[in-house]
Amino acid sequence: MARLCTPITSGQYLMALDAGTGSVRAVIFDLEGNQVSVGQAEWQHLAVPDVQGSMEFDLDKNWQLACRCIYQALNSAAITPESIASVAACSMREGIVIYDEQHQPIWACANVDARATHEVTELKELYNHTFEDEIYRCSGQTLALSAMPRLLWLKHHRPDIYRRAAAVTMISDWLAYMLSGELAVDPSNAGTTGLLDLETRDWRGGLLEMAGLRSDMLSPVKETGTPLGQVTEKAAKLSGLKVGTPVIVGGGDVQLGCLGLGIVRPAQTAVLGGTFWQQVVNLPAPVTDPDMNVRINPHVIPGMVQAESIGFFTGLTMRWFRDAFCAEEKLISERLGIDAYTLLEEMAKRVPAGAHGVMPIFSDVMRFKNWYHAAPSFINLSIDAEKCNKATLFRALEENAAMVSACNLQQIEAFSGAKADYLVFAGGASKGKLWSQILADVTGMSVRVPVVKEATALGCAIAAGVGVGIYSSLAEAGERLVRWDREHLPNPENYTIYQQARQKWLAVYHDQLGLVDHGLTTSMWKAPGL
Repeated sequence: MARLCTPITSGQYLMALDAGTGSVRAVIFDLEGNQVSVGQAEWQHLAVPDVQGSMEFDLDKNWQLACRCIYQALNSAAITPESIASVAACSMREGIVIYDEQHQPIWACANVDARATHEVTELKELYNHTFEDEIYRCSGQTLALSAMPRLLWLKHHRPDIYRRAAAVTMISDWLAYMLSGELAVDPSNAGTTGLLDLETRDWRGGLLEMAGLRSDMLSPVKETGTPLGQVTEKAAKLSGLKVGTPVIVGGGDVQLGCLGLGIVRPAQTAVLGGTFWQQVVNLPAPVTDPDMNVRINPHVIPGMVQAESIGFFTGLTMRWFRDAFCAEEKLISERLGIDAYTLLEEMAKRVPAGAHGVMPIFSDVMRFKNWYHAAPSFINLSIDAEKCNKATLFRALEENAAMVSACNLQQIEAFSGAKADYLVFAGGASKGKLWSQILADVTGMSVRVPVVKEATALGCAIAAGVGVGIYSSLAEAGERLVRWDREHLPNPENYTIYQQARQKWLAVYHDQLGLVDHGLTTSMWKAPGL
């Protein structure tokens, strides 16, 4: 059990700033991990005219939104700023911020920025096509989502910004800087730049130099949960926080989410069900995938890494299905005062396991080095309205998401040897009791669903608490504060059905990729540079 230590401050609450792809939130927790209040604001990223794939991050406007969220959270909780013991920030990964010599933020892009397609291709060709392999073996990342192509794009197209660049951080670090005036990065988030060595948890500046880029812009590295600075007078006036409130190093959203779920020991595994589905497995020491299919990230726990596979657009696919085909169910659920997905799950419960052989073709198994998807479709439909209807298609989508997860976890086990005793299922998808049971049936593993629905913010708050001595360590606090809502045990008969269905789906998906390769259908998504 984590020990509640004698705190350095007298505050009784912790604040997490959580900068996601679509919104920013300030979330206040008490010291037992209970959410007290939240302030939230949506933000949008800026597409630059004539720059395809660009998604710039509006530094001025988004800082104002973050401050507004802090005010909202404090007012909603009806507590004084003095009650906040400390604050930490987490964010979407891959998004970067550039600073000049005076440490003024001058440019930023979100994680979804995909402008550097040409630069990805250019870098892939370096050193007889071995450069990306070297990056992966060192950092666990490929070029498609890393910082290097974006920096090269700036050098090519915005030399005015590139020449002024004196420091680079992640978006979580930018929030901490705006509060404290101190610049640093943490390994869990900075690892997604592709420039951090998994072994040393520090920069490998030589990679930038190999790409013809400068290595003098790399900010200091500090571990999650260590003190960074204090809220400045300027930040206090804008945010409502007290001057001098400790600001603690935060981290990447997925890694801190795992901390908030108690995923802190080797082989522990989480399936995080949101817009994308992440399958995350803790590994005790750095190791990479010989086939380069799986991403490897530093955990917030020093010395530990996480193998991460992704189910692409899983949550977005479900939303599309609901909005495109289920207007009647949405209307009924509104009248009943329940979620539309709950009603659809009730309908899907009456469909047998295997969904009458219907195969959704959306996300592929993760193939990090050569990542693209088939055209979205349903295969093996019938014209029997009793068997092929909305309930069947909805169940098939839930089954398919679980199959992709199972395949991704199998890939991780194949190169790492790590196999969990159970899965933790969190995120919006875990609200679905049928979906949770299907995940257990497909994987053959028990599935635990936590009580907390804000695992990322809770993990960030834990980091804030560790930084001021409220908790003894990240791992102990994560294990102590997690609580379970329910557990789903696998049905052996359904497991057998899904094993057979999974093999058929893999074969069909491979053929569907062939249609994309021949230009007959359009890929749902391709990584930059393909």
